[in-house]
Amino acid sequence: MKKLAFIIAFLFAPVVLSAQLSQYTAGKVQQAQKLQLEDKVSAAIVLLREMDISRAYDQAFVNRMLGVYYWQDGKPALSIQRLTQSIESGLLDDEYLRSTQRMLADILLSQAQYQKALHYYYPLSQSIPATEKADELWLRIAQANYQLEEWRSVLSAIQQYERVHQQKEVQPLSLKLGAQLQLQQYQSALPTLSSLITLEPQKVVWWRQLAGIEMRLERRKQAIETLALAKRQGVALSQQDLKTLGQLYAQEGMPEKAARIFASLDNSDSLLDLLISRATYWQMAKEWDKAIETWRKAVQLDTQYRWQLSTLLLQEGHYQLALNELDKLQIKGKQAEIELAKVCAYYKLENLELAIVHAKKADNLESTKASQSWIKYLNQLRDMES
Repeated sequence: MKKLAFIIAFLFAPVVLSAQLSQYTAGKVQQAQKLQLEDKVSAAIVLLREMDISRAYDQAFVNRMLGVYYWQDGKPALSIQRLTQSIESGLLDDEYLRSTQRMLADILLSQAQYQKALHYYYPLSQSIPATEKADELWLRIAQANYQLEEWRSVLSAIQQYERVHQQKEVQPLSLKLGAQLQLQQYQSALPTLSSLITLEPQKVVWWRQLAGIEMRLERRKQAIETLALAKRQGVALSQQDLKTLGQLYAQEGMPEKAARIFASLDNSDSLLDLLISRATYWQMAKEWDKAIETWRKAVQLDTQYRWQLSTLLLQEGHYQLALNELDKLQIKGKQAEIELAKVCAYYKLENLELAIVHAKKADNLESTKASQSWIKYLNQLRDMES
Protein backbone atom coordinates (compact mmCIF):
# COMPACT_ATOMS: atom_id res chain seq x y z
CA MET A 1 0.00 0.00 0.00
CA LYS A 2 2.97 2.37 0.46
CA LYS A 3 3.59 2.83 -3.25
CA LEU A 4 0.15 2.68 -4.78
CA ALA A 5 0.08 2.24 -8.52
CA PHE A 6 -2.19 5.22 -9.05
CA ILE A 7 0.17 7.56 -7.22
CA ILE A 8 3.29 6.25 -8.91
CA ALA A 9 1.72 6.67 -12.33
CA PHE A 10 0.85 10.23 -11.39
CA LEU A 11 4.36 10.97 -10.11
CA PHE A 12 6.00 10.32 -13.43
CA ALA A 13 3.31 11.80 -15.63
CA PRO A 14 4.36 15.14 -17.16
CA VAL A 15 2.59 18.12 -15.61
CA VAL A 16 0.29 19.79 -18.08
CA LEU A 17 0.53 23.48 -17.33
CA SER A 18 -2.77 25.25 -16.87
CA ALA A 19 -3.42 28.34 -18.94
CA GLN A 20 -4.53 30.00 -15.70
CA LEU A 21 -1.01 29.97 -14.26
CA SER A 22 0.98 33.17 -14.18
CA GLN A 23 4.12 33.28 -16.31
CA TYR A 24 6.27 33.35 -13.17
CA THR A 25 4.61 30.25 -11.65
CA ALA A 26 4.60 28.38 -14.97
CA GLY A 27 8.35 28.91 -15.29
CA LYS A 28 9.06 27.70 -11.75
CA VAL A 29 6.80 24.68 -12.22
CA GLN A 30 8.70 23.69 -15.37
CA GLN A 31 12.00 23.98 -13.49
CA ALA A 32 10.64 21.85 -10.63
CA GLN A 33 9.40 19.21 -13.06
CA LYS A 34 12.81 19.04 -14.72
CA LEU A 35 14.46 18.52 -11.32
CA GLN A 36 11.97 15.81 -10.42
CA LEU A 37 12.61 13.97 -13.68
CA GLU A 38 16.32 14.07 -12.83
CA ASP A 39 15.55 12.40 -9.47
CA LYS A 40 16.22 15.64 -7.61
CA VAL A 41 12.93 15.68 -5.77
CA SER A 42 14.27 17.45 -2.68
CA ALA A 43 15.59 20.30 -4.85
CA ALA A 44 12.23 20.53 -6.64
CA ILE A 45 10.47 20.79 -3.26
CA VAL A 46 12.78 23.58 -2.11
CA LEU A 47 12.22 25.48 -5.36
CA LEU A 48 8.43 25.29 -5.10
CA ARG A 49 8.30 25.96 -1.38
CA GLU A 50 10.39 29.14 -1.67
CA MET A 51 8.24 30.64 -4.42
CA ASP A 52 6.64 34.02 -3.76
CA ILE A 53 3.08 33.33 -4.86
CA SER A 54 0.33 35.93 -4.72
CA ARG A 55 -2.39 34.34 -6.87
CA ALA A 56 -4.71 31.83 -5.17
CA TYR A 57 -4.95 29.56 -8.21
CA ASP A 58 -1.16 29.41 -8.55
CA GLN A 59 -0.89 28.45 -4.87
CA ALA A 60 -3.46 25.67 -5.30
CA PHE A 61 -1.57 24.30 -8.32
CA VAL A 62 1.80 24.44 -6.55
CA ASN A 63 0.35 22.79 -3.43
CA ARG A 64 -0.82 19.96 -5.64
CA MET A 65 2.67 19.49 -7.06
CA LEU A 66 4.23 19.68 -3.60
CA GLY A 67 1.81 16.99 -2.43
CA VAL A 68 3.10 14.69 -5.17
CA TYR A 69 6.75 15.46 -4.50
CA TYR A 70 6.47 15.14 -0.71
CA TRP A 71 4.98 11.68 -1.20
CA GLN A 72 7.78 10.72 -3.55
CA ASP A 73 10.26 12.07 -0.98
CA GLY A 74 8.84 9.83 1.74
CA LYS A 75 7.01 12.54 3.68
CA PRO A 76 3.36 11.44 3.66
CA ALA A 77 2.16 13.87 6.37
CA LEU A 78 3.38 16.88 4.39
CA SER A 79 1.97 15.34 1.21
CA ILE A 80 -1.46 15.00 2.82
CA GLN A 81 -1.29 18.57 4.12
CA ARG A 82 -0.47 20.11 0.71
CA LEU A 83 -2.96 18.01 -1.24
CA THR A 84 -5.72 18.86 1.25
CA GLN A 85 -4.96 22.57 0.92
CA SER A 86 -5.04 22.26 -2.86
CA ILE A 87 -8.44 20.53 -2.85
CA GLU A 88 -10.00 22.78 -0.24
CA SER A 89 -9.05 25.89 -2.22
CA GLY A 90 -11.92 25.04 -4.55
CA LEU A 91 -9.90 26.44 -7.47
CA LEU A 92 -8.72 23.28 -9.25
CA ASP A 93 -10.21 22.39 -12.62
CA ASP A 94 -12.51 19.33 -12.55
CA GLU A 95 -9.90 17.05 -14.12
CA TYR A 96 -7.18 18.15 -11.71
CA LEU A 97 -9.60 18.06 -8.79
CA ARG A 98 -10.64 14.42 -9.32
CA SER A 99 -7.10 13.13 -9.78
CA THR A 100 -5.95 15.06 -6.70
CA GLN A 101 -8.84 13.75 -4.58
CA ARG A 102 -8.10 10.21 -5.69
CA MET A 103 -4.40 10.62 -4.98
CA LEU A 104 -5.10 12.03 -1.51
CA ALA A 105 -7.56 9.22 -0.75
CA ASP A 106 -4.99 6.59 -1.73
CA ILE A 107 -2.31 8.20 0.44
CA LEU A 108 -4.70 8.43 3.39
CA LEU A 109 -5.51 4.74 2.93
CA SER A 110 -1.82 3.86 2.87
CA GLN A 111 -1.35 5.81 6.11
CA ALA A 112 -4.20 3.95 7.87
CA GLN A 113 -6.45 7.03 7.91
CA TYR A 114 -9.36 4.97 6.67
CA GLN A 115 -12.28 7.20 7.58
CA LYS A 116 -10.65 10.21 5.95
CA ALA A 117 -9.89 8.15 2.86
CA LEU A 118 -13.55 7.16 2.55
CA HIS A 119 -14.50 10.84 2.81
CA TYR A 120 -12.91 11.22 -0.64
CA TYR A 121 -13.55 7.76 -2.09
CA TYR A 122 -17.34 7.75 -1.79
CA PRO A 123 -17.92 11.03 -3.68
CA LEU A 124 -15.51 9.80 -6.36
CA SER A 125 -17.55 6.61 -6.71
CA GLN A 126 -20.72 8.53 -7.57
CA SER A 127 -19.50 9.27 -11.09
CA ILE A 128 -16.56 7.31 -12.44
CA PRO A 129 -15.26 8.37 -15.87
CA ALA A 130 -14.57 5.73 -18.51
CA THR A 131 -10.86 6.53 -18.35
CA GLU A 132 -10.66 5.42 -14.71
CA LYS A 133 -10.78 1.83 -13.44
CA ALA A 134 -13.93 1.55 -11.37
CA ASP A 135 -12.90 -1.82 -9.94
CA GLU A 136 -9.77 -0.36 -8.34
CA LEU A 137 -11.79 2.39 -6.68
CA TRP A 138 -14.34 -0.02 -5.22
CA LEU A 139 -11.56 -2.32 -4.03
CA ARG A 140 -9.98 0.62 -2.15
CA ILE A 141 -13.36 1.37 -0.57
CA ALA A 142 -13.68 -2.26 0.49
CA GLN A 143 -10.18 -2.21 1.99
CA ALA A 144 -10.85 0.93 4.02
CA ASN A 145 -14.15 -0.41 5.34
CA TYR A 146 -12.51 -3.73 6.20
CA GLN A 147 -9.98 -1.96 8.40
CA LEU A 148 -12.83 -0.05 10.06
CA GLU A 149 -14.69 -3.37 10.58
CA GLU A 150 -17.67 -2.04 8.64
CA TRP A 151 -18.51 -5.49 7.33
CA ARG A 152 -21.74 -4.71 5.45
CA SER A 153 -20.03 -1.80 3.70
CA VAL A 154 -17.22 -4.18 2.69
CA LEU A 155 -19.72 -6.54 1.05
CA SER A 156 -21.49 -3.65 -0.65
CA ALA A 157 -18.20 -2.36 -2.10
CA ILE A 158 -17.15 -5.85 -3.23
CA GLN A 159 -20.51 -6.28 -4.92
CA GLN A 160 -19.86 -3.10 -6.91
CA TYR A 161 -16.34 -4.32 -7.64
CA GLU A 162 -17.61 -7.64 -9.00
CA ARG A 163 -20.05 -5.90 -11.32
CA VAL A 164 -17.19 -4.36 -13.28
CA HIS A 165 -14.52 -7.01 -12.65
CA GLN A 166 -15.67 -10.48 -13.62
CA GLN A 167 -12.39 -12.33 -13.06
CA LYS A 168 -11.99 -13.97 -9.64
CA GLU A 169 -8.98 -12.73 -7.67
CA VAL A 170 -7.65 -13.54 -4.21
CA GLN A 171 -7.58 -10.10 -2.57
CA PRO A 172 -11.23 -9.08 -3.11
CA LEU A 173 -12.39 -12.61 -2.33
CA SER A 174 -10.41 -12.53 0.92
CA LEU A 175 -12.06 -9.26 1.93
CA LYS A 176 -15.45 -10.69 1.03
CA LEU A 177 -14.81 -13.86 3.03
CA GLY A 178 -13.65 -11.94 6.09
CA ALA A 179 -16.80 -9.83 6.09
CA GLN A 180 -19.06 -12.85 5.55
CA LEU A 181 -17.47 -14.69 8.47
CA GLN A 182 -17.77 -11.67 10.74
CA LEU A 183 -21.46 -11.36 9.83
CA GLN A 184 -21.89 -15.14 10.28
CA GLN A 185 -23.07 -15.49 6.69
CA TYR A 186 -21.74 -19.04 6.58
CA GLN A 187 -23.85 -20.30 3.70
CA SER A 188 -22.72 -17.38 1.53
CA ALA A 189 -19.10 -17.96 2.53
CA LEU A 190 -19.06 -21.48 1.02
CA PRO A 191 -18.86 -20.40 -2.67
CA THR A 192 -16.38 -17.67 -1.72
CA LEU A 193 -14.08 -20.28 -0.19
CA SER A 194 -14.54 -22.60 -3.15
CA SER A 195 -13.33 -19.79 -5.43
CA LEU A 196 -10.34 -19.13 -3.18
CA ILE A 197 -9.42 -22.82 -3.19
CA THR A 198 -9.57 -22.83 -6.99
CA LEU A 199 -7.16 -19.87 -7.08
CA GLU A 200 -4.86 -21.09 -4.29
CA PRO A 201 -5.33 -24.87 -3.99
CA GLN A 202 -2.27 -25.34 -1.76
CA LYS A 203 -3.22 -22.70 0.81
CA VAL A 204 -4.32 -24.72 3.81
CA VAL A 205 -6.28 -21.93 5.50
CA TRP A 206 -8.96 -21.97 2.79
CA TRP A 207 -9.51 -25.75 3.16
CA ARG A 208 -9.53 -25.44 6.95
CA GLN A 209 -12.09 -22.63 6.92
CA LEU A 210 -14.28 -24.47 4.43
CA ALA A 211 -14.30 -27.60 6.59
CA GLY A 212 -14.94 -25.48 9.69
CA ILE A 213 -17.98 -23.83 8.14
CA GLU A 214 -19.33 -27.16 6.94
CA MET A 215 -19.04 -28.52 10.48
CA ARG A 216 -20.73 -25.41 11.85
CA LEU A 217 -23.58 -26.01 9.39
CA GLU A 218 -23.68 -29.65 10.57
CA ARG A 219 -22.56 -30.92 7.19
CA ARG A 220 -20.06 -33.41 8.56
CA LYS A 221 -19.92 -35.56 5.43
CA GLN A 222 -19.02 -32.53 3.32
CA ALA A 223 -16.40 -31.54 5.91
CA ILE A 224 -14.88 -35.03 5.63
CA GLU A 225 -14.83 -34.76 1.83
CA THR A 226 -13.13 -31.35 2.07
CA LEU A 227 -10.34 -32.45 4.42
CA ALA A 228 -9.89 -35.81 2.71
CA LEU A 229 -9.58 -34.12 -0.70
CA ALA A 230 -7.05 -31.65 0.71
CA LYS A 231 -5.03 -34.56 2.11
CA ARG A 232 -5.11 -36.41 -1.22
CA GLN A 233 -3.96 -33.29 -3.05
CA GLY A 234 -0.95 -32.92 -0.80
CA VAL A 235 -2.12 -29.79 1.02
CA ALA A 236 -0.01 -29.24 4.15
CA LEU A 237 -2.71 -30.04 6.69
CA SER A 238 -1.73 -29.54 10.32
CA GLN A 239 -1.82 -32.30 12.90
CA GLN A 240 -4.97 -30.70 14.33
CA ASP A 241 -6.59 -30.76 10.88
CA LEU A 242 -5.88 -34.47 10.60
CA LYS A 243 -7.19 -35.11 14.13
CA THR A 244 -10.38 -33.30 13.16
CA LEU A 245 -10.68 -35.51 10.07
CA GLY A 246 -10.21 -38.61 12.21
CA GLN A 247 -12.85 -37.47 14.70
CA LEU A 248 -15.27 -36.75 11.86
CA TYR A 249 -14.73 -40.27 10.47
CA ALA A 250 -15.59 -41.70 13.90
CA GLN A 251 -18.69 -39.51 14.25
CA GLU A 252 -19.89 -40.66 10.85
CA GLY A 253 -19.50 -44.34 11.71
CA MET A 254 -16.11 -44.96 10.09
CA PRO A 255 -13.94 -45.81 13.11
CA GLU A 256 -11.39 -47.82 11.08
CA LYS A 257 -10.58 -44.77 8.97
CA ALA A 258 -10.43 -42.71 12.14
CA ALA A 259 -7.93 -45.10 13.68
CA ARG A 260 -5.75 -45.07 10.56
CA ILE A 261 -5.69 -41.27 10.54
CA PHE A 262 -4.63 -41.20 14.20
CA ALA A 263 -1.97 -43.83 13.49
CA SER A 264 -0.50 -41.54 10.81
CA LEU A 265 -0.09 -38.56 13.14
CA ASP A 266 3.31 -37.41 14.34
CA ASN A 267 4.35 -39.08 17.62
CA SER A 268 1.29 -41.30 17.42
CA ASP A 269 3.04 -43.99 19.49
CA SER A 270 4.40 -41.65 22.15
CA LEU A 271 1.50 -39.31 22.93
CA LEU A 272 -1.01 -40.81 25.32
CA ASP A 273 -4.10 -38.97 24.06
CA LEU A 274 -3.43 -40.14 20.50
CA LEU A 275 -2.96 -43.76 21.64
CA ILE A 276 -6.19 -43.72 23.66
CA SER A 277 -8.19 -42.32 20.74
CA ARG A 278 -6.64 -44.83 18.36
CA ALA A 279 -7.28 -47.79 20.63
CA THR A 280 -10.86 -46.68 21.14
CA TYR A 281 -11.43 -46.36 17.38
CA TRP A 282 -9.92 -49.81 16.73
CA GLN A 283 -12.33 -51.24 19.30
CA MET A 284 -15.26 -49.43 17.70
CA ALA A 285 -14.16 -50.97 14.37
CA LYS A 286 -13.96 -54.41 16.07
CA GLU A 287 -10.31 -54.67 15.09
CA TRP A 288 -9.55 -56.41 18.37
CA ASP A 289 -5.90 -57.32 17.78
CA LYS A 290 -5.02 -53.77 16.73
CA ALA A 291 -6.91 -52.42 19.74
CA ILE A 292 -5.01 -54.74 22.10
CA GLU A 293 -1.69 -53.73 20.57
CA THR A 294 -2.54 -50.05 20.96
CA TRP A 295 -3.75 -50.43 24.55
CA ARG A 296 -0.44 -52.12 25.37
CA LYS A 297 1.39 -49.02 24.12
CA ALA A 298 -0.89 -46.82 26.20
CA VAL A 299 -0.18 -48.90 29.32
CA GLN A 300 3.54 -48.31 28.86
CA LEU A 301 2.83 -44.58 29.24
CA ASP A 302 0.13 -44.75 31.90
CA THR A 303 -0.71 -47.93 33.84
CA GLN A 304 -4.28 -46.83 34.57
CA TYR A 305 -5.20 -48.08 31.09
CA ARG A 306 -4.27 -51.63 32.08
CA TRP A 307 -7.95 -52.20 32.86
CA GLN A 308 -8.99 -51.55 29.24
CA LEU A 309 -6.24 -53.91 28.07
CA SER A 310 -7.25 -56.59 30.58
CA THR A 311 -10.93 -56.58 29.72
CA LEU A 312 -10.20 -56.73 25.99
CA LEU A 313 -7.79 -59.64 26.45
CA LEU A 314 -10.48 -61.38 28.49
CA GLN A 315 -13.08 -60.69 25.80
CA GLU A 316 -10.86 -62.17 23.11
CA GLY A 317 -10.07 -65.35 25.04
CA HIS A 318 -6.52 -64.50 26.08
CA TYR A 319 -7.28 -65.55 29.64
CA GLN A 320 -3.79 -66.05 31.00
CA LEU A 321 -2.60 -62.80 29.46
CA ALA A 322 -5.62 -61.09 30.97
CA LEU A 323 -4.75 -62.50 34.40
CA ASN A 324 -1.17 -61.30 34.06
CA GLU A 325 -2.45 -57.77 33.56
CA LEU A 326 -5.18 -58.01 36.21
CA ASP A 327 -2.64 -59.10 38.82
CA LYS A 328 -0.79 -55.81 38.26
CA LEU A 329 -3.90 -53.68 38.62
CA GLN A 330 -4.41 -51.46 41.65
CA ILE A 331 -7.31 -49.10 41.03
CA LYS A 332 -8.98 -47.52 44.03
CA GLY A 333 -12.68 -48.29 44.13
CA LYS A 334 -12.40 -50.91 41.38
CA GLN A 335 -10.87 -53.86 43.23
CA ALA A 336 -14.13 -55.79 43.49
CA GLU A 337 -14.63 -55.47 39.73
CA ILE A 338 -11.02 -56.59 39.15
CA GLU A 339 -11.60 -59.67 41.31
CA LEU A 340 -14.73 -60.55 39.31
CA ALA A 341 -12.72 -60.28 36.09
CA LYS A 342 -10.23 -62.75 37.56
CA VAL A 343 -13.13 -65.03 38.45
CA CYS A 344 -14.16 -65.05 34.78
CA ALA A 345 -10.59 -65.76 33.60
CA TYR A 346 -10.04 -68.65 36.05
CA TYR A 347 -13.44 -70.08 35.19
CA LYS A 348 -12.54 -70.03 31.49
CA LEU A 349 -9.21 -71.69 32.34
CA GLU A 350 -11.26 -74.36 34.24
CA ASN A 351 -9.61 -73.55 37.56
CA LEU A 352 -12.68 -73.64 39.80
CA GLU A 353 -10.79 -73.39 43.06
CA LEU A 354 -9.09 -70.11 42.21
CA ALA A 355 -12.29 -68.85 40.59
CA ILE A 356 -14.13 -69.43 43.90
CA VAL A 357 -11.31 -67.77 45.89
CA HIS A 358 -11.55 -64.60 43.83
CA ALA A 359 -15.35 -64.65 43.81
CA LYS A 360 -15.27 -64.60 47.62
CA LYS A 361 -12.67 -61.81 47.58
CA ALA A 362 -14.93 -59.80 45.32
CA ASP A 363 -17.90 -60.44 47.62
CA ASN A 364 -15.91 -59.40 50.69
CA LEU A 365 -14.90 -56.15 49.02
CA GLU A 366 -18.40 -55.40 47.75
CA SER A 367 -21.20 -57.89 47.95
CA THR A 368 -23.24 -57.70 44.77
CA LYS A 369 -25.68 -59.83 42.88
CA ALA A 370 -22.87 -60.74 40.47
CA SER A 371 -20.47 -61.89 43.19
CA GLN A 372 -23.20 -63.90 44.96
CA SER A 373 -24.26 -65.53 41.65
CA TRP A 374 -20.66 -66.52 40.85
CA ILE A 375 -20.12 -68.05 44.31
CA LYS A 376 -23.34 -70.05 44.08
CA TYR A 377 -22.70 -71.19 40.51
CA LEU A 378 -19.05 -72.15 41.09
CA ASN A 379 -19.87 -74.07 44.26
CA GLN A 380 -22.54 -76.01 42.38
CA LEU A 381 -20.02 -76.89 39.68
CA ARG A 382 -17.47 -78.00 42.21
CA ASP A 383 -20.06 -80.16 43.99
CA MET A 384 -21.07 -81.75 40.68
CA GLU A 385 -17.46 -82.56 39.83
CA SER A 386 -16.77 -84.03 43.24
